[in-house]
Amino acid sequence: MKNLALALLAICVSSSYAPPKLAGNWIFKGGIYNGKKEGAPKEYTLQRKYQSGTFNAFLLEKGQKPLKYQSGKYTIGDKEYLETETYSMQQSKMKGKTVKYQYTIRHDSLILIGVLPTGMTVEEYWKRSK
Repeated sequence: MKNLALALLAICVSSSYAPPKLAGNWIFKGGIYNGKKEGAPKEYTLQRKYQSGTFNAFLLEKGQKPLKYQSGKYTIGDKEYLETETYSMQQSKMKGKTVKYQYTIRHDSLILIGVLPTGMTVEEYWKRSK
């Protein structure tokens, strides 16, 4: 009986787990690309909007309309984030390819770590926008 109660408790705890919430707006804060650190651009802001398995990425510049530069689909699991680009403003080798990232969401910070199809290692830092 005690084993049954423990098994039921374990099932309830594991089935109640939900990945951290990705939906919303995120602002790019910088990254590390092939070991080289890069800060966020100062002249404009890069923003991503995540919603129901899709994302749209915008370049935001004061006094200008938001410019959509990328969009796609994503799935998110316990520790894995899969992203497939479906639109790019510029010619892209990423279109239609799924990239696997390890991710961490802590408070209002998102960290994506992965390897692009080109072989470039990526570690990006995003902050949730209010």
